[in-house]
Parts: sequence; C-alpha cells; structure tokens
Amino acid sequence: MAAILLSALAMTVIVGVRYLAVSGAFAVATRAVRPGLYAGLKPQIGREIGWSLASAAIYGVPAGIIAWGWQARGWTRIYADPGAWPLWWMPVSMLLYLAAHDSWFYWTHRWMHRPRPFRLAHAVHHASRPPTAWAAMSFSPLEALTGAVVIPALVFLIPIHVAMLGVVLAIMTVMGVTNHMGWEMFPRAVVHGPIGRWLITASHHQRHHQHYRCNYGLYFRVWDRLCGTDRGLGSFDRPARRN
Repeated sequence: MAAILLSALAMTVIVGVRYLAVSGAFAVATRAVRPGLYAGLKPQIGREIGWSLASAAIYGVPAGIIAWGWQARGWTRIYADPGAWPLWWMPVSMLLYLAAHDSWFYWTHRWMHRPRPFRLAHAVHHASRPPTAWAAMSFSPLEALTGAVVIPALVFLIPIHVAMLGVVLAIMTVMGVTNHMGWEMFPRAVVHGPIGRWLITASHHQRHHQHYRCNYGLYFRVWDRLCGTDRGLGSFDRPARRN
C-alpha cells in the first residue's frame, strides 16, 4: 500500500510540475510575442493555476496506480522492448490513442455543454474569459475525473511502447496549453491550409470559447465535421472580462 501511495504522490507531483513548466513556458512566450495580452488577468490566472493544480492530483492518482501496477504486477499493455511488437505499430498505436482520446473528449465535452452538466462540471473552465496559457487544466473535479480516466483505461486495451505513450502525453499537454493561450502559434499556411482543415489549433478552439455550442474536439476536427458542430475558426479580439 505504501508503494502505491508513493507512486500516486510522485505522479501527482510530475503532472503538476509538467503543467507549471509547459504553461509557464508558453505564458513567457506570450509575454514576448503578444505583450500585454494577459494584462489585468492576474486574479483569473491565479484561479486557473489553483484549479489546475487540483486537477493535477486527480490526474496523478490513477496514473500513479497504473504506473505501480505496470512495474510491480505487469498490469497494462505498455511495453518497453521495441521488438515486442512490429516497429510500424509504434506510430499506429500513438494515432489510435490520440483518436480514442479525441473521441472521448468530443462526446464528454459536448455532454458537458448541456445546461445541468455545464453548471456542475464545465463552468469552471469557461469562467476563464478569455482563457490563457494557464487555463489548460483549469477544471472542476468532476470534469477532471472525466479526463483522468482515458489514458489509464487505454493502457489496458491497446498495446503501446512506453516512448510512444510519452509522445501522446506530450501532445496532450502542449495542445491543451497552446489551444488556450489566446494567439495562434502556427503559420497561416498550416491553419488555413489542408492540414488545418482536420487538425485543431488555437484558432479553432478559440471559437469554442467565443460561442460555446461548437468546436468540441481536442486534436482533430473529424467529429465536429461529422456531427455538424464545426463552426470554423475564431478571432483573437479581446472579449469583455468578468473577474
């Protein structure tokens, strides 16, 4: 039991430090590239950091239990030997994880925009007006729980090399932060070109925070396009704030 608790604590710290490092780095980049963009948002950013660190614990506990089970009991389908599966499976498994996570996110996110779930779960996230680089994990506990179960569930179902799992987590973290930071880091040729028609960037997610009932995806625009909820790209004009 002590080993499980230590593993859960360690993963909570890792998730929290990862959040602070990545969000902090993009907040510094924002200060350099868009000076004054977060002016007057100090109280909001403080709330975003507080909720995000609470979410780190909710994400870290199941991750720590899974990490302990993988190392001590051989749970999960995570593997460390590159020869255990064909090399082509590495990128395929990564894409499967991203597609599965994106699908779960789309449908739970869309559900949380119904009136009652929104009040109970999702209002905390949308209280960030406008969102900042610190808002990526600014969730209520209920919303954090819906996100925390996805990767732990997938590691029992889909074999993945530990390095590819690291890539999935890195993509999840970076896209979560960059999609909320209030400006577009990708060039216009990407955002408005063929790639941007299917991949979500800050411009696409910005419209979700402007209009709520659209653009629910996380990585890909596939579900939004299939379900008629894709409303294109948003603008980065500063909306009125409520602190």
